[in-house]
Amino acid sequence: MNLLLDTHILLWWLGGSPRLSKKAKTAIEGAETAWVSAATGWEIETKRARGRLEAPENLEETLRAGNFLLLPLSMAHAIAAARLPMFHRDPFDRMLVAQAGIESLVLLTADRQLEAYDVPVIVA
Repeated sequence: MNLLLDTHILLWWLGGSPRLSKKAKTAIEGAETAWVSAATGWEIETKRARGRLEAPENLEETLRAGNFLLLPLSMAHAIAAARLPMFHRDPFDRMLVAQAGIESLVLLTADRQLEAYDVPVIVA
């Protein structure tokens, strides 16, 4: 299985949080590939700058060391995200949905609202 991790799942994984479910741990450990979107990096750094989040200072290095693949943003992703139905208003989550659809990835998330979209989702 090829996964795309949402921000909460990624941060819980990196921080060893007890909030990360066994289902999520199993999915990540058993994944053929585990991707992290540039949108997730953008979200983390935006929230860190506002003092709303703690995350590794060297995020890109941490992700590479953890064998995560980095998924850049493309014009196709941006267009697809903008064209999604408004089931969810968060632009970062909408981008992850678009990327999961275009790249044929399974979105691993804690957000049940994302199940409304026509992409494979694991809610953990």
